[in-house]
Amino acid sequence: MKYIVVGLGAFGASIAEKLAEMGNEVIGVDISMSKVEAIKEKITHAISLDATDIEAVKNLPLDDTDIVIIGIGEDKGANIMAAALMKQMKVKRLISRAVDPLQRTVLQTMGVDEVIHPEQETADRWAQKLNLEGVVDSFEIDSDFSIVETKIPEEYHEKTIKELNIKDQFDIIILTTMNVSPSKNELGAKTEKASVNGVASANTVLYKDDIMVLYGHNKNIKRLLEEHKKFKEGDLG
Repeated sequence: MKYIVVGLGAFGASIAEKLAEMGNEVIGVDISMSKVEAIKEKITHAISLDATDIEAVKNLPLDDTDIVIIGIGEDKGANIMAAALMKQMKVKRLISRAVDPLQRTVLQTMGVDEVIHPEQETADRWAQKLNLEGVVDSFEIDSDFSIVETKIPEEYHEKTIKELNIKDQFDIIILTTMNVSPSKNELGAKTEKASVNGVASANTVLYKDDIMVLYGHNKNIKRLLEEHKKFKEGDLG
């Protein structure tokens, strides 16, 4: 996958490096030449430009970038302006850092797809989440095993865990499921709220677009998510 990370401070640089280590194409952007110089050997490309300047932003390869991450933290105004420009440029998926609840609310109201709180969530965790397509959230137990939240595909709708036989096919355990319902933030922007259903059993019925929480080896989770991707593409051969 191809990523652009805007803002190469401690958090932005860390997530850019981690994504690059995972084999992704990563372009790092910062107005500071010293930060660009510090990371240029560790990621695919590093560029010095002002991400709040629309003419400068137009020079970035946004059309063929899968995810843009706004990692600017110190300057909240620059963070919001950069996010607004990326929305204006209609990037495929936009994720932005927020340092306080009000900034998070503003970003959500602007239509930013996801908001990161670096004080609560590590760059490693976000890199793991972004590297696996279809992941809502993830928590790395160690370098091999993770707990991952992913949306339930239509092909699993109204089937029990026992019927799907995921444990035998993929060696993955479904720990629980969560119902997702529409909600609104303080400014009235649409968000989603998840409610946990308790410990899952063999007879737990799954419903499309709810969330299932998986535990297993990273390679097996990736294999399952690749099957989900094939469902979307209509390729089950």
